[in-house]
Amino acid sequence: MTIQWFPGHMTKARRQIQDKLKLIDAVIELIDARLPLSSRNPMIDDILQGKPRLIIMNKADLADPEVTRQWLTHFKEQGHTAFPVDASTGTGVKDIPDQVKLLLKEKIDKQIAKGMNPRAMRVLIVGIPNVGKSTLINRLAGRSIAATGDRPGVTKGQQWIKVAGGEMELLDTPGILWPKFEDQNVGYRLAVTGAIKEEILNVEDIAFFAVKYLSKYYWEPMSERFDLKQRPEDFENPDEIVTVMEDIGRKRGCIMSGGRVDLEKASSAFLRELRAGKMGRFSMESPY
Repeated sequence: MTIQWFPGHMTKARRQIQDKLKLIDAVIELIDARLPLSSRNPMIDDILQGKPRLIIMNKADLADPEVTRQWLTHFKEQGHTAFPVDASTGTGVKDIPDQVKLLLKEKIDKQIAKGMNPRAMRVLIVGIPNVGKSTLINRLAGRSIAATGDRPGVTKGQQWIKVAGGEMELLDTPGILWPKFEDQNVGYRLAVTGAIKEEILNVEDIAFFAVKYLSKYYWEPMSERFDLKQRPEDFENPDEIVTVMEDIGRKRGCIMSGGRVDLEKASSAFLRELRAGKMGRFSMESPY
């Protein structure tokens, strides 16, 4: 992992978020639209203690739109409001304050009924490392805010950032959560999207995992990109997946002496192009 999480780190991260919950009205839970389950904290419901929550599916421009629609339906069935955005370009970001307002409508209406002038909605952004928390804060603020890095245990004086003409205030320090580690496929999915550094997992294993998955669900865009002819017949046969990786390596000139394919170079080239969106939009998991 980018962060080496241990039980002590998890306890501290949880406590830091729960301390902040006392200060805020609602939570924005930020996840990666390409892997909405793998990029969520497994204990999120317990940690947030029933605080009103808006699930923001970031990087939606890179995800399969049909699968994203399935996830939106899935979250709605669970009683959650989910909303796709792309924090890097700003797509959908301007609608977030209105979504939070809808989430807090009952509370705001009660304040108005009592003759009170509703104060700014106070919001905390939470998520696992590298899902774009700082990018979203900066995009909402309309300027670059000095946010902490994705490191556990980093504390500083907390500030409120006014957004949406002062209607909403963001806590400038996002809450850092940990992903689910028990399932090794979670680690591979996070690594495929670049959320986990390649030094942590073997680059060939990451590419193998991605090629196997894309061969099964996104063969057409991958085969077009690399001019691949033979789709694996048995996705569980590692030899067939290696054959596809070797074809990719040859197409990208990753050849060693003796004409053998350099699988490490081929894997890096493949992952670079995949993450850059060169094979179109894809999602690494579906809710149904």
